[in-house]
Amino acid sequence: MKEQKPIRILVAENDFMVSKSITQTLNDIGYEQVGLASNGEEAVEMTRSLQPDVILMDIKMPKLDGLQAARQIQENSPTPIVILTAYDSQELVKEASKSGVGALLLKPPEAFEIEKAVTIAMARHNDLMELRRLNKELQIRKEELEKSLAEIKTLRGIPPICANCKKIRDDKGYWNQIESYIHKHSEAEFSHGICPECMKKLYPDFV
Repeated sequence: MKEQKPIRILVAENDFMVSKSITQTLNDIGYEQVGLASNGEEAVEMTRSLQPDVILMDIKMPKLDGLQAARQIQENSPTPIVILTAYDSQELVKEASKSGVGALLLKPPEAFEIEKAVTIAMARHNDLMELRRLNKELQIRKEELEKSLAEIKTLRGIPPICANCKKIRDDKGYWNQIESYIHKHSEAEFSHGICPECMKKLYPDFV
């Protein structure tokens, strides 16, 4: 049986004691900590370069706070994110969700809470990526349909037609052969032949 690789975690936390405690907890769980960012900008850059499986990120950091960094990460390097916060509120939950955050953890987090939050964040991220893929596929199909509809030409209105020669007058006043007019304003193609009645009139010797 192939051994499962440990989940790779990037920690973004500017408090040394908190980051040290989280590092120890991650080691106890069996996760692999691939990096430690001390501010939001570092978190964005390290996510791009290290491509972790999950990010544990403090909400209050220098340069970019956790939610600002989360928005940039989800735009450029989509990754499951768990936000670390000292307080919890319904407004924070809403803002975090809008920023692409998968789960929130109250400080200091216990080992089982980290495991649960990581699992939830990864599952929500997978759902989000699938939703994005489906939306992109629908958008492509929509554009293809709109393009196809734009290419379809249809005949509308009551075009003037000569009672004798059957030519049709266009909107510029020019008289066109009926097959030319229809071809120009639709997707129809014509093949030419002679009907039996015209055959008798034009070529009586061959009938």
